Amino acid sequence: MSIDDKELEDFMPATEMEWSDSAIARMKNVPFFVRKSVVRGIEQYAKDKGTSVVDDDVVSRARQEREGSAIEESRKKKAAGVQPQAKEPEKEVQRQFVNFAFYKLDPSFRRLPKERKEAAKKEFLEVVEEYDADSDMIVLSYTTVGIRADADIMFWRISQDLESFQKMTTRLYQTDLGSFLVPSYSYLSQTKRSMYQDMFNPEHEEDRTHIIPGKAKYLFIYPFVKTREWYLLTQFTRQGMMDEHIFVGNKYPSVKLNTSYSFGIDDQEFVVAFETDYPEDFVDLVMDLRETQGSIYVERDTPIFTCVATSLEDAIGSLGI
Repeated sequence: MSIDDKELEDFMPATEMEWSDSAIARMKNVPFFVRKSVVRGIEQYAKDKGTSVVDDDVVSRARQEREGSAIEESRKKKAAGVQPQAKEPEKEVQRQFVNFAFYKLDPSFRRLPKERKEAAKKEFLEVVEEYDADSDMIVLSYTTVGIRADADIMFWRISQDLESFQKMTTRLYQTDLGSFLVPSYSYLSQTKRSMYQDMFNPEHEEDRTHIIPGKAKYLFIYPFVKTREWYLLTQFTRQGMMDEHIFVGNKYPSVKLNTSYSFGIDDQEFVVAFETDYPEDFVDLVMDLRETQGSIYVERDTPIFTCVATSLEDAIGSLGI
């Protein structure tokens, strides 16, 4: 998913066929996190029908055929006397594992022959796109080139399967480009319902078990550790300080906070990731938070990473290869 000066949802995933402008416009109305699978399904439909161009008509017919098949299947079941199953009780949302993986490119890679670099880039992209296409993992790419000296690119990965991070990383290291990438930072965490209530917006459900990321151009990330004294305070005292914290945060609606928890699975206690299109709002937010009572219980909130959202291909291209 490409992003330059627009939000991610304004862009199309890579396509294998020619698409008309009107068909592309319709795809941009599809939620970005399922858009790639929808595009692939429509292209497969077009191939099956021997169509070379995806236009409005193809999109409509693909949708109608899918819905028609579902209706026909329902009719068959009804004619056969199959009763619809009773609705099962809602299952608890499964928590997600979250990983922010930063890499630095060995400069010697840039001195390789152009042909080898192009082949290595293609091989690397194919591996990441394979995992990005997997419905069990979300992969977003960011560049930090020219912003930090110790990291060049970052992958924000979200999955309900912890081992999938390991499998993907192993595959990347087995590529030619991957052998020149040095991991500089990696933060592991998990989503979890917040124990604090938003007193200023009671209708806001503080459920952080499911992250839907990637809607802003900039991402600011840092590990977060509170002092042990914080945990010795009563729940009522901590809630009072969090009320002030939440009040300050509500002054900056353009900044979206994603909080995940690392207790027992990594060195920090939390990983916080702020998404926004306005870096100046994030600067002001952090300054205001420094003046809150709860800030005296912060033990560590560095390093801080400023990341720019981009397509995977552009992220690799930002390495100068």
